[in-house]
Amino acid sequence: MKKIGFDNEKYLKEQSAEILKRVKKFSDKLYLEFGGKLLFDYHAARVLPGFDPNVKMRLLQKLKDSADIILCIHSGDIERRKVRADFGITYDADAFKLIDDLRSWDLDVTGVVITRFSDQPAAKIFKNKLERRGVRVYTHRFTKGYPTDVDLIASDEGYGANEYIETTKPLVVVTAPGPGSGKLATCLSQAYHDHKRGLKSGYAKFETFPIWNLPLGHPVNVAYESATADLGDINMVDSFHLEAYHKTTVNYNRDIEVFPVLRRILKKIMGDDGVYKSPTDMGVNRAGFAITDDETVRKAAVQEVIARYFRYSCEYQMGFVEKEAVERAELLMKNLEAKAEDRCVVLPARRAAQEALKKGEGNKGIFCGAALELPDGTIETGKNSPLMHAASSLVLNAVKKLAGIPDQIHLISPTIIESIGNLRRTVFNSRVVSLDLEEILIALSICAATNPTAQAAMEKLKELRGADAHMTHIPTSGDEKGLRKLGINLTSDTDFSSLSLFES
Repeated sequence: MKKIGFDNEKYLKEQSAEILKRVKKFSDKLYLEFGGKLLFDYHAARVLPGFDPNVKMRLLQKLKDSADIILCIHSGDIERRKVRADFGITYDADAFKLIDDLRSWDLDVTGVVITRFSDQPAAKIFKNKLERRGVRVYTHRFTKGYPTDVDLIASDEGYGANEYIETTKPLVVVTAPGPGSGKLATCLSQAYHDHKRGLKSGYAKFETFPIWNLPLGHPVNVAYESATADLGDINMVDSFHLEAYHKTTVNYNRDIEVFPVLRRILKKIMGDDGVYKSPTDMGVNRAGFAITDDETVRKAAVQEVIARYFRYSCEYQMGFVEKEAVERAELLMKNLEAKAEDRCVVLPARRAAQEALKKGEGNKGIFCGAALELPDGTIETGKNSPLMHAASSLVLNAVKKLAGIPDQIHLISPTIIESIGNLRRTVFNSRVVSLDLEEILIALSICAATNPTAQAAMEKLKELRGADAHMTHIPTSGDEKGLRKLGINLTSDTDFSSLSLFES
């Protein structure tokens, strides 16, 4: 059983009180830039054991009578089809999903803002689709004068040129699928329009990481740096806060670098009442106060840094990131005196691959191994074969162990597996007939309808959520999707699982 190091209920109480306190500072309206993931914040859940991945949504529910919600998305991310890595879906698809998720929590989006809009075809399609489903969409173009000409930025040609979004509640939460979506510009644009209308609106920022009241080198803050190694984010002491209050706090480089300009814009729009003395002042985050076991979160954060190193190494092999991201992640890992093999499932997975090699049990010259840590701390392994992928055998072996089913008993008849493989070969004309995890899970569910043993094993799948796993090869699409749906935290070495460029 994994230790808990974070108190959700304390966090909810403190965080909601802090936000409402900031709302009262501005008599008419507060625009709150909501950073990070609104739902399914698995990074926070891994780094802060006990953190509810959906705690922000619970927070919004507590504030729903006081809050409107605006969703921002950068038009360039729509055009480039940028992908949210944890779900494997594009940002525009994630925006659709987020609206649906909010509605399932009895929350609604006041409007969607397409930022830095320049009539991109994909952004127009996105806009049309939302509007034809009854969602109000606004378009904001690049702000003239940004970031140096404050007089032009805070003018009718700058923020004033943007469409104004009508809101009715004292708190306006501005969120997005990911970073760089234009949340800040949307908040300031709204504040500019409000002040022209005689309303005293303000701005604040809600980010979980870095945690401002933890030390700069605390593993939790290092894990944030590692998570954004591809963006070049660096944690820094907030020099503005240190100078103003003689207290050491932590923020990240982009907020600190832009603060002088932001302070001038805020003063131009709001006067002295809306100006903060430091980036830390702008924030309302209380996550650091809900940590109940520092040693537990330190250990979890180190594991997250190791996992990020594996992820960037694989993304470099696949062409998604540059070498600098891998080097940065490796440096952060070494700074914590950690190494890749400190992830407990790495060496067992590699030993499983070596065992497959010795026995000649791989598939077409590829010998893959996989390992998973069960809730009781024991390690289960799996190997690839002509019938199934390593991820498939790993999950079947794991649920067998959890259900107390002897290893020699087949959950899925080899005849059924061979029949599905034959379908792939003779009907689908596929050169690969071994089954990936998604296919194996479907086969297991079919067998469970008539086989009580398979049913008992299938019921144990939910106990794998949150488990750590490692594979010696980059997973195929079907393996990755299956593992993601099961909620398994996967890392892998950088070898491809097939010699074929198309299949891998």
